[in-house]
Amino acid sequence: MRYKDLSGKELIDADRGERLGVLGQTDLQINETTGQIEQIVVQDYSMLGFKKGESSATIKWTDIEVIGDDMIVIKRVT
Repeated sequence: MRYKDLSGKELIDADRGERLGVLGQTDLQINETTGQIEQIVVQDYSMLGFKKGESSATIKWTDIEVIGDDMIVIKRVT
């Protein structure tokens, strides 16, 4: 799967039932050796795209439950 296939999908926390953001307004932490995505870092942005604060959520790639057509469901967020 390519990043362009993931970009634009909503990130949903299954435990809390809340929207975390849209992939594409996030940072990816990639393992330099293997080239695999290890974590997704979701920043806290306002509706206009400005960063609200220093808070962020980190999602481990292994915590992704399912990747659907419009959203990505996460089972646990730290």
